[in-house]
Amino acid sequence: MSYHAPSGVSIGHVHLKVADLDRALDFYVGVLGFTLTQRYGTQAAFVAAGGYHHHIGLNTWESLGGGPPPRGATGLYHVAILYPTRADLAAVLRRVLDAGIALDGASDHGVSEALYLRDPDQNGIELYRDRPPAEWPRDADGGLAMTTGRLDVEGLLGEG
Repeated sequence: MSYHAPSGVSIGHVHLKVADLDRALDFYVGVLGFTLTQRYGTQAAFVAAGGYHHHIGLNTWESLGGGPPPRGATGLYHVAILYPTRADLAAVLRRVLDAGIALDGASDHGVSEALYLRDPDQNGIELYRDRPPAEWPRDADGGLAMTTGRLDVEGLLGEG
């Protein structure tokens, strides 16, 4: 039996285990610019963009003072945060670099431009913007032909 999720389904939020709530908030609010929508003392907080109730939950319930999972373990690969415009992506890149946070990588996927980094708990973070669907690369049959090429980071920084 085959089931297909309805086309309106989307990812509403992600909830991350962190070692230090204030340190995580410094990153997600202070660097990435999310708004703190609710906090439960030192144990949990919710942050969002654009007036939503929460896009990211952060908690220390099982992870207070803990370290990241070891390489080779299963778990979250990265959280992808979609920015509406190339200028918005450039602005957050400047904030990341000004905060002294190193990029793990930067890729042009044809359909999108993506920046890769780590939050203070070593969770993988992708900051990206989609190109308009009319610009997406296609194969001879009309299917997506995504690629992974070098992103011109200097060109992005010159945006906006």
